Amino acid sequence: MKLHFDRKFVRHTLAIALPIMLQNGITNFVNMLDNIMVGRVGTDPMTGVSIVNSLLFVWNLCIFGGLSGIGIFTAQYCGKGDDRGVRYTFRLQMVTALLLTGAGLAVFLSGGGRLITLYLHEDGGGGNAAATMQYALSYLRVMCIGFLPFAFTQAYDTTIRSHGETVAPMTASILAVAVNLAGNYILIYGKFGAPALGVTGAAIATVISRFVELAYIAVWAHTHAERVPFVRGAYSSLYVPRVLVISCVEKGFPLLLNEALWSGGQAVLTQIYSLRGLSVVSAFNISQTISNVFNVAFIAMGSATAIIIGQKLGELGEDHPDELKAEAGRLILFSVLLSIISGFFLYLIAGLFPGIYNTSAEIRGLAASFIRVSAVFMAVYAVANASYFVIRSGGKTFITFLFDSGFCWAVSIPIAWWLAHYTSMPILEMYVIVQCAEILKMGAGLTLVRKGIWIRDITV
Repeated sequence: MKLHFDRKFVRHTLAIALPIMLQNGITNFVNMLDNIMVGRVGTDPMTGVSIVNSLLFVWNLCIFGGLSGIGIFTAQYCGKGDDRGVRYTFRLQMVTALLLTGAGLAVFLSGGGRLITLYLHEDGGGGNAAATMQYALSYLRVMCIGFLPFAFTQAYDTTIRSHGETVAPMTASILAVAVNLAGNYILIYGKFGAPALGVTGAAIATVISRFVELAYIAVWAHTHAERVPFVRGAYSSLYVPRVLVISCVEKGFPLLLNEALWSGGQAVLTQIYSLRGLSVVSAFNISQTISNVFNVAFIAMGSATAIIIGQKLGELGEDHPDELKAEAGRLILFSVLLSIISGFFLYLIAGLFPGIYNTSAEIRGLAASFIRVSAVFMAVYAVANASYFVIRSGGKTFITFLFDSGFCWAVSIPIAWWLAHYTSMPILEMYVIVQCAEILKMGAGLTLVRKGIWIRDITV
């Protein structure tokens, strides 16, 4: 199978990927500035916010997973031009978003403090567990208010992007991050007569920005029905055909379970690493903040891959496996090339970025090392990510479940746990060994894509 990038392929891929990349990039860049602002207040506030965000990451990906299973049908219905089918899936996404929001609030409002405690291990590196707990709880209570607008926004974004309309979600995100950034400056430090609220101010600004983002994307969608026709009659009833609900549950539940277990696995890995002390949590926070900005290349390509392959499956069906495999191969390779460029620049700034934070030299040095490791492995992450979205596009959600969260819990977590409990290995060496396991995942992903088991039209 020959892979080549003709002008049509590059133009079409970038038309979908670049707005997503820009949207995610701006969001992560402002999150980075948000993190820096909190980090300038001190190590304990930064660590408290970092712990909460690690926990909220699990819920965010549960929303992503719950809506993504339905989004598989949305993309294929869009490929067929079936507006009624898209409308049904949108309704189902909104109901799913509401149910998952209720579940998330129940967990965090009743047990948030106990979850935070799991990360609090003092190591003499300058962190204070009691102060970190108070900052974390203050931040979490306010962030819960923003759960519902965040979930509804994802439902709109998923459906709108499946129509190939990626600029509107990007614009909504830009507006939201502008509001968030301005709110951070005013409420964290107490500017323009406002009280200096620290981490609570950061949470308030984030919540306000989420309501603004939902308002923009909802108004845009309902005033551009000619471009996203699913909104016509979207709320006239809650009716969704029973057979579609069953199909979406069958395909969507493994994705929801996968995202919950995978993101939960990442939180567990962070908790295992935290056994080496609060300084490790702080260093990871700094590392992940800048890495997320550079990761947007392959993450956006994952979303673009899901849209393009989903539309291709809806358009061509199952009778053109060679063409579909070639398209998948090109998308994976394109993602790798972008990630190599991104990783190169991330490596270059690894030693400079941690210096921005008001923290100890030990934490800065450890953060720089974590950043370099992430930069080196970025191409590996890109292959695994793109492979995941290719396989998922054909509805093979149980396989993606085994490939993604199954690997995390069966391989990555046991390795980290054993090293943390039965060796005195320094945290950096532990981290490198766990990342090396991702090479096995990359190989498995490429094998599954080449076999073509994902080539299936699930809307027939």
